[in-house]
Amino acid sequence: MQLYSDSFQHGQRIPGEFAFAVPAKVGHIALSSNRNPHLAWRDPPPGTRSFALLCHDPDAPACADDVNQEGRELPADLPRADFYHWVLLDIPGDCRGIAAGSHSDGVTARGKPGPESVGGGRHGLNDYSLWFAGDADMDGRYYGYDGPCPPWNDAREHRYVFTLYALDVARLAVDGELTPSAALSALRGHVLEQAELMGRYALSPAILATS
Repeated sequence: MQLYSDSFQHGQRIPGEFAFAVPAKVGHIALSSNRNPHLAWRDPPPGTRSFALLCHDPDAPACADDVNQEGRELPADLPRADFYHWVLLDIPGDCRGIAAGSHSDGVTARGKPGPESVGGGRHGLNDYSLWFAGDADMDGRYYGYDGPCPPWNDAREHRYVFTLYALDVARLAVDGELTPSAALSALRGHVLEQAELMGRYALSPAILATS
């Protein structure tokens, strides 16, 4: 099984239109168009009844104390943790692609509704639900896709890994709220094959100046 995109090539920079934020002309960052990228796949294994799609950033700082703080830089060797940007389950087994902008087109303060999604699937919560907790303007439940927004003071360029799972069930049974961890637990024992596509993104002026 192969996963690919017309929006970016494997290992290359993700265009800003598919990000949550872009560099600002004044200040550090500005909200972007936050469209989900195009994704397509071919050659799923026999017996595939549905697909699941997850996107995560394995380079998110494990400690957020200095994130986006003036006069501070997050060193490249800072401990890192996973940050999930998209959980989409129950994609029909005969589906072979997702159009750009079909699941997200703009930043929605307090999050897009869910779990229902276009095409008959289910969106899970992404980790912006945790990141914005307590923020007076943005606190909410963030379902579906919300794109890259790495710290603008991070010395490390972030990777964004889209993983497509071919499953042996038409609907995945998830215990409790549809969080990334719950989805990952539900996948166990049902994955026939998986494929990955990775893009890169940064908001650090120092990284962008050298790319």
